[in-house]
Amino acid sequence: MFELSYLQIVILIFAGIFVGFAKTGISTMGIFNAMLVTIIFPAKMSVGILLPMLIIGDIIAVAYYRKKVIKNHLISLMPWALIGVIGGYLVLLKVDNNQLKLLLGALICGLILLQVLRDLMGAKFDSRFPSSMWFIASMGILAGFATTIGNVSGAIIAIYLFAKQVPKQEFIGTGAWFFLLVNLVKVPFFIHLGMITSDSLLIGIWTIPLIAIGAYAGIKLLPLIPQVYFQRLVLLLGAFGALKLLAEGIVIN
Repeated sequence: MFELSYLQIVILIFAGIFVGFAKTGISTMGIFNAMLVTIIFPAKMSVGILLPMLIIGDIIAVAYYRKKVIKNHLISLMPWALIGVIGGYLVLLKVDNNQLKLLLGALICGLILLQVLRDLMGAKFDSRFPSSMWFIASMGILAGFATTIGNVSGAIIAIYLFAKQVPKQEFIGTGAWFFLLVNLVKVPFFIHLGMITSDSLLIGIWTIPLIAIGAYAGIKLLPLIPQVYFQRLVLLLGAFGALKLLAEGIVIN
């Protein structure tokens, strides 16, 4: 493995813990993990480094919440997510990192606004949109696209599952299965793009204990967070991360 600086080691320690916590606790912390690793590595390289770490976190989350999955929501979302993965792969072939930051930031902000609209419309939104094919298709495609180009689809899945009025443990369990399946699908695409290397795999291996620590913390803390505050915290973190991505893209451009 290439030699890591002290700063890189410290940030990877925090990133490992946060990956685990995001997988079993607050899913939109994934946006912070993505931003954290881009501090010390080039953007595309950071996405490739994070993927093996995320898969390890997914396996832990699925093992613990394996009985908390809502299969209908998962099955209806997956075919559309695969379309989004392919779209994300094609974009990664063409678009530079700064354009991706702007795109992701705008995408997540738009989805946060959608959740605000849901809160304002209440029952009208829940009766019209969550069960409609266009809503399921758009959420699936956007989630697959966002996770492929930046590992930042936590906010999208959060809005999809909140619109379905999923309780927090089923929220984590269904999300865990979704991300494990989609992240495994992404692996050959990332290898082809040169974003997963032997170095990124070794980083993933040595962060396993850190990911496990973060996952344990998430499992213990999640039951202590009331559902209403859980939802608000997830969306708040997602919005903050989206604004950060937008700011970075605008400043650099």
